[in-house]
Amino acid sequence: MADKDWKECIKSLKGVVLDMCGVLYDSGEGGGIPIPGSVEAVKRIKASDLQLRWVWPLMMVPVIMFNVFPADLLPEFKDIDNTNPNCVVIGDAADKFSYQNLNDAFRVLIQLEKPVLFSLGRGRYYKETDGLKLDVGVYMKALEYACDVEAEVVGKPAPMFFQSVLTDMGIQPQEALMIGDDLINDVGGAQNCGMRGLQVRTGKYRPGDEKHPAVTADGYVDNLAEAVDIILKYRGQ
Repeated sequence: MADKDWKECIKSLKGVVLDMCGVLYDSGEGGGIPIPGSVEAVKRIKASDLQLRWVWPLMMVPVIMFNVFPADLLPEFKDIDNTNPNCVVIGDAADKFSYQNLNDAFRVLIQLEKPVLFSLGRGRYYKETDGLKLDVGVYMKALEYACDVEAEVVGKPAPMFFQSVLTDMGIQPQEALMIGDDLINDVGGAQNCGMRGLQVRTGKYRPGDEKHPAVTADGYVDNLAEAVDIILKYRGQ
């Protein structure tokens, strides 16, 4: 997008949507570490006239299920009966993605007459403090292949995921800006819904992203702090 168009986009903004891991912080042991400038950048957005939302893929699925999640998310599903599961829901389970857990999920799906697989994302990898890690999309694809089933993605980049955020803010797609480190799932997913997408050069960003054959961000910045500087400057705030 040309510089002139970028300025016009900023002036018409009513809401900013932020990815968390890779934009606000790098996850890792002890909860990870904040990316320099991100905490102050969030405070500045909150103090402006813009609405702010963080994207979080955890969406409740009203069925009896088998799940593969990290331990800190399991309490979210404590009221759901999983003694006789009729689907599988997977999220970013990190070290919980063991052979045993995946095989258990496979066994649930393969014995169902109509197997149902929900995935809370389609990401290939993400960044932690000690380096890049395989993301949920890799394991989703393994289960799809083994069970001859297509997963229903209820997180990024699913259109309903971004639309739910827009509905919550009560604004139109062209009035929202998505800021993320993932070119395909953050930026591309938002653009497919009519939003603008800005990529930060932190988290999982790779230099090759700026030459991707299918997805081009509406803008690139070194980090969230720089993005907020630009946004507020052209809004006169």
